Amino acid sequence: MNGSVPLRRPLVPLLLSCAVLVGATACGGGGKTSASSSASPSGTASAQAQKLAKTRFVANAGLAAGATYQWIVKPYRAGTFKKGADGRKFALVKAGLAGGFAYNRLKAAAVNAKGDPLLSKAVAPLTAGIDSLKGLGTKLRNGQAGEGDIGTFEGVINGVKDAGRSAGAEVKDKVPTTSQLGG
Repeated sequence: MNGSVPLRRPLVPLLLSCAVLVGATACGGGGKTSASSSASPSGTASAQAQKLAKTRFVANAGLAAGATYQWIVKPYRAGTFKKGADGRKFALVKAGLAGGFAYNRLKAAAVNAKGDPLLSKAVAPLTAGIDSLKGLGTKLRNGQAGEGDIGTFEGVINGVKDAGRSAGAEVKDKVPTTSQLGG
């Protein structure tokens, strides 16, 4: 028993230090990062932050575009959403999930775009279009979406792709897995 006392004394401060570090890391900044707090005089941190903003924008917009095409546009054009079609219910559920996912990723892409001045200017006019997609996931899931709704999704996705291309951040469709959709 005497042999364990010397081990406890250094262990307790070490565990407390770890807990404080983990707590400070998890709680500090509220999840926000600031490029200016780590910016060097040469401005390389700002350039790095802009590059990361573009990279994140491309990733999020690509996932939104891939989900929209794979689980909304393609099945709609194939007639899978029509009453009586084979696999209609499953396709509508996936389309609803894809619609919510695409909306979420487009909102994230719009936030990412704010980190790059050129991309921010290009994406700013599209925010109203992105916001208009909010309820379409539910409409899709309930089988209430029509040609206009599908066209809205396609139009917003194409607008985001064009904005990215004009700012040097080309967006390519990246189909997410069904587990990424939440299904």
